[in-house]
Amino acid sequence: MNSKWFVIVNPTSGNGISKKLWPKIEKELITQKFNFEVAFTKHKEHSKELVKNALNKNIKKIISVGGDGSLHNIVNGILKSTIKDFKSVKLGVIPIGTGNDWVRNYNIPINYKQAITIIKEEFTYLQDIGKITLLNSNNNYYFHNMAGIGFDGHVVNKVNKYKYLGYLAYLTGALISIIGFKRRYLHIEFNKTIISGKSLMLLIGIGKFSGGGMQLTENVITNDGLFDISYIKNVSIFTVIKNISKIFKGTVTQLPIIKTYKTSTIKIDIINSENIYIQADGELIKTDSFKAIILPKALQFIVPKY
Repeated sequence: MNSKWFVIVNPTSGNGISKKLWPKIEKELITQKFNFEVAFTKHKEHSKELVKNALNKNIKKIISVGGDGSLHNIVNGILKSTIKDFKSVKLGVIPIGTGNDWVRNYNIPINYKQAITIIKEEFTYLQDIGKITLLNSNNNYYFHNMAGIGFDGHVVNKVNKYKYLGYLAYLTGALISIIGFKRRYLHIEFNKTIISGKSLMLLIGIGKFSGGGMQLTENVITNDGLFDISYIKNVSIFTVIKNISKIFKGTVTQLPIIKTYKTSTIKIDIINSENIYIQADGELIKTDSFKAIILPKALQFIVPKY
């Protein structure tokens, strides 16, 4: 394997903080004796092209400087590339984003110097990856943390205007959006379970955190080969406000409003796709009926040893 690192910087992450902080990050990488190339993304899909170019040069150690969306696009770049062994790629993260949800699973610090030190040690963890296939187009999308449909996607669609609030952007968007949100008719199948009817939200989790630290999935293990499913049929804004502390503590899944399941594959038919959104790692994808399967221990992520 080429010993060089390829660093991909999303200059818009964290409301532009990554661009401002890059000179200090670059200095720290040099101080810690990284041999690296760097590229800045110019548009949303650019990182996929950058990943492909790096892999073609046999550079298989990649660092994402950005948030959950940046990492999502890099993961998709790897899994949609032509390399045969995805597990040969090592992926590290210097987290600079709005939610920074994936790094919470592994206690990767927001402090860039500490994050770089962790990457330098190259301790890796093979994690599951989710694969979404749209049923009418056969287009594939991959996710490393959380996907959702319904209210969850609706909030992602609205949240950009609140990103200046940092991790509170998602909570603010949720509280504002839940007023007047119309539940959509979904037909959901997994294992021997069928759920059919108007639904508020379905979450398909690999990781534990979403929406800036909210914990809406239960008993999460990121490499057990199973999705952690949370289904909410309906909930009022008063219930959300009353249980905000439980949402962030992870105890909200004990309430009767949330049903939790585990499965390795799930199929969702959207009966009426009007104004319904699918999100994957906080990125909106095209609305369509879809199937999601889990790819067990598919990618190596660099995480702390402890």
